[in-house]
Amino acid sequence: MVDVESRVANFIHRHGLITGGESLLIAVSGGADSVCLLHLLARCRDKLGVEIHVAHLNHVLRGEESDADAEYVSELARHLSLPFTIGKRDVSDYRSRNKCSLEEAARELRYYFLAETARGIGSRRIVVGHTRDDQVETILMHILRGAGISGLCGLKPSSSMIYDLHDPLSSQEDKLLLVRPLLDVTREETQIYCQKHGLDVRQDSSNMSLSFLRNRLRLELLPLMRKYNPNVDEGLLRLADLAGEEKSFMEEQALKLWGDVAWQDGSDVCLDSAKVYDLPVSLQRQIIRMSISTVLGDDRDIELKHVDLIRAFMNKMTGKRLALPRGLACRMEYGKIILQASSLPCRPVVPLRGETPLEVPGEVLLPEWRVVVSVLLRAGRDGPVWGNGHRNSAGEQLVAEFDLQQTGVELSVRQRQQGDIFHPLGMDMPKKLRRFMIDAKIPRSLRDSIPLVCAQHRIIWVVGWRIDDRFKVNDATEEILRIEFIRAP
Repeated sequence: MVDVESRVANFIHRHGLITGGESLLIAVSGGADSVCLLHLLARCRDKLGVEIHVAHLNHVLRGEESDADAEYVSELARHLSLPFTIGKRDVSDYRSRNKCSLEEAARELRYYFLAETARGIGSRRIVVGHTRDDQVETILMHILRGAGISGLCGLKPSSSMIYDLHDPLSSQEDKLLLVRPLLDVTREETQIYCQKHGLDVRQDSSNMSLSFLRNRLRLELLPLMRKYNPNVDEGLLRLADLAGEEKSFMEEQALKLWGDVAWQDGSDVCLDSAKVYDLPVSLQRQIIRMSISTVLGDDRDIELKHVDLIRAFMNKMTGKRLALPRGLACRMEYGKIILQASSLPCRPVVPLRGETPLEVPGEVLLPEWRVVVSVLLRAGRDGPVWGNGHRNSAGEQLVAEFDLQQTGVELSVRQRQQGDIFHPLGMDMPKKLRRFMIDAKIPRSLRDSIPLVCAQHRIIWVVGWRIDDRFKVNDATEEILRIEFIRAP
């Protein structure tokens, strides 16, 4: 077995993961993988010419065990004479409020924490301990979920993320790099390394829970597959390499065609619909993904179905519009498709037809979104008064509260209609909704897809933007109507 330190050093050099003079934020859970990573990089930090900062997030999921993990990481950082940041986030509470799986909640909070910590210390590289085993599990998970070529590539040695995770339009300068130096090392090898160096690592009991998909793959499915093919791990890794080569080739071909079929107009991207339509389907999709990445900065949260919606859009008539995730808008205009983004992409755009009743209390599904309506008793006259849509736990303006006596319980959500009038919070007089949207600089292509919550045939909330002043919570309010838009998984 080639020495782990040498292999990791070669992997870092081969992929250009770390350069001298940088500050590295190393995510450490306390398990063998991350402890091996930290110890290894700490030993060669002078050689690499880097500063190291340790980060650990307590997910508050395992009580005293979670607290002990945090204490272990603190002591390890002190022993290695490294600065550290220990965070604490209630994953269970975040999960219940955002209606997502425990895995999704833990992952989102972990990356929020890491991004915030990186920004605080001025680091642009977050180093994580993903191993060869994590790569195998990730590829298999993507296969089971029906991934395309990008998903089959699995984890990359490095990938970009943004500091402000709530703003997909963050500038290139705001991006940081997620670095994985252990992708060529097995989980067993990290355990051997820790034993060799006398590192008494923590054991996470939740890693044995079959309630998590990744655990079921590791503990049940992969052992079964290895009975049929003992070399299945190598096969999956080879598949990822082949998918990466195919993806690189398609990207090269798309780049060669880019100047002939696409061009930028400010922050928008325009596509010659006839020329793109004549390309093979695989190249159509690649060109569209490149266009989306140009507009939004990357193509995360954009699935194959969204790309194919744009492909199908190429045959639409001039004036047709399409609303997509992350505020991406698509419109057809005289033989060209124009892709553009809202300046505030975290606000929902929903392709609505007609009027959808809301249940009070209750939950209604819309395309890409869930609308949750609840009724709250005012705790006391000294309690908080929410006068406007305010931010949810993810920092998005997708929650609003109203005086129930003013709204009543007959609510609906619809798109705008000609002649709509709205009395924006804080203004003395009503104004036409069209003028409000212009003044708010809502892109024209998105205006028909901004959901409007109505009560008594009047708009009470332009979702994500402003509530109506006449329905706000005030000192006399006794019952509060609370409405929240939540992204559907």
